[in-house]
Amino acid sequence: MATATNRVLRVALRGDAILTHPRFNKGTAFKPSERKAFGLNSRLPYRHNTLEEQCERAYDQLCTRQEPLRKNTFLQSLKDQNWVLYYGLVSRHLKELIPIIYTPTQGDAIANYSHLFRRSEGMYLTFPEQDSMEEDFLEQTQGRDIQLFVVSDSEAILGIGDQGVGGIGITTAKSAIYTLLGGIDPSKTLSVVLDVGTNNQELLNDKLYVGWSSGRVRGKAYDRFIDKFVQLVRKHHPTALLHFEDFGVSNAQRLLDLYRGTHSVFNDDVQGTGAVTLAALMSAVGVTKSKLADQRVLVYGAGTAGLGITKQLRDGMSSIDRLSREDANKRFYLIDRFGLVKESLGPTKIRDSLREYVRPDDEWQDVPTNDQGEIGLLEVVKKVKPTVLIGCSTHAGAFTEEVVREMAKGTERPIIFPLSNPTRLVEVDPKHANEWTNGKALMATGSPFPPCKMPNGKLYDVAECNNALIYPGLGFGAVVTQARKLSDTMIIAGARRLASLSPALKDPDSALLPDFSNARHVNTEVAVAVAEQAIAEGSAAVDWDREEVRDRIAEKQWIPEYPDYIFDPVHGEH
Repeated sequence: MATATNRVLRVALRGDAILTHPRFNKGTAFKPSERKAFGLNSRLPYRHNTLEEQCERAYDQLCTRQEPLRKNTFLQSLKDQNWVLYYGLVSRHLKELIPIIYTPTQGDAIANYSHLFRRSEGMYLTFPEQDSMEEDFLEQTQGRDIQLFVVSDSEAILGIGDQGVGGIGITTAKSAIYTLLGGIDPSKTLSVVLDVGTNNQELLNDKLYVGWSSGRVRGKAYDRFIDKFVQLVRKHHPTALLHFEDFGVSNAQRLLDLYRGTHSVFNDDVQGTGAVTLAALMSAVGVTKSKLADQRVLVYGAGTAGLGITKQLRDGMSSIDRLSREDANKRFYLIDRFGLVKESLGPTKIRDSLREYVRPDDEWQDVPTNDQGEIGLLEVVKKVKPTVLIGCSTHAGAFTEEVVREMAKGTERPIIFPLSNPTRLVEVDPKHANEWTNGKALMATGSPFPPCKMPNGKLYDVAECNNALIYPGLGFGAVVTQARKLSDTMIIAGARRLASLSPALKDPDSALLPDFSNARHVNTEVAVAVAEQAIAEGSAAVDWDREEVRDRIAEKQWIPEYPDYIFDPVHGEH
């Protein structure tokens, strides 16, 4: 468990200024001596509360809200008032409240952002104001030790698509998860939305929409705008991690490839989703006593997440089982909106990023197609007999009973990962997959699902393949070592550490991934593995020995506890 670092903090604010600053506000937890020093005696009721008492009160208030969205807005308001209380409350009820502050409820909050708007949070950089971008950037960052920027252009938010300026909601949520589960100091993070317009007609027609009401900027103008922001980060915060979030399918991988050679960058949709899926698959093959290289992997949905998963699994096969890149590619079968990705689809239907995974036509001469020459999911399952079926399509119910039963004919323990979010868009309900495979399926999902009853009466815990089990640790491991890049080998090291914590390795009927209530410990272990790898491969800027990494990480982790304050109007923080 991490220990608090700054137990005494010098603060220059007093009176209303300290009570309205969420970083420094303690509310009723200000001690009598602090109340006197900071001019708070008449501004607070007499009783001094502990953080535990404050959390109890806040949780009682939260429980009076029945709808998830109302709980979300309550917690957002609490974060606007008092960071320590917010993070303290959520950390005490982690499994219950993560779905409220993150997926799936945060998606509803983002979709309603302009109507729920009360106060701004983070940085809004807007295309028509790009001439003043550096000035605007420095207004918020100058003099601050920013270690993490989480940025989105809002084109592909949480399975609900283009949300314009509301994308600030996903970057603030991701930043909060970095703090809760990774231990990054919230004062050293900054959430950013790059408002390049929106093609969401509902937003454009909304008179209360608070973003730039224009169609989405594309092409070279878009690239220049993004590059201007990235160069500002590189110039003013060269060791910070730049986390790209929910960029569209035409930009996510492209921007990651463009910048990862010159800066420490990370795309959770591409790399985080891939890393947690790799960990779940490593756990599954541990149960089946096989290897990654033995798998036939069918990925249904070849967008940003599907392609990211494919690349990460491919890299895992290459790194762990020593397959060549070309041989590893042959283990994958991708299906997108044009069916199986195969040669005869032609260049107009095959994105450049999919070229490595195109199947030759001569493999499919005897397989039925539709009128457009496309091959669907069931026909691919019949032909390939996949051992692994992964869904990232947001096509609800795509893994039908016929598809699942057909898959079960070809493998003893079908590995089925319906990963689409939110829950209503999942490819198959795990209880149905469990039933259709007679309890033999090894499963992980993108959202939480209840346990499934096995034929022997036991309950099978469905692993939640949630990126938040790994990306905070990946990021913190890179940040704490000031790594020059977040390399593929660092990500694989983190995934392998996560897989090693799988309950299924001790009991094959247990979940493939650790329970989310242990996410803080799990991400600490991931951070240790990433930091050790960064040091081993020479990416780290810190001068640490591998043996001291664990202690160093414990020292650096932020935890939600109130420091003691000393009023210092000259040298104090503000």
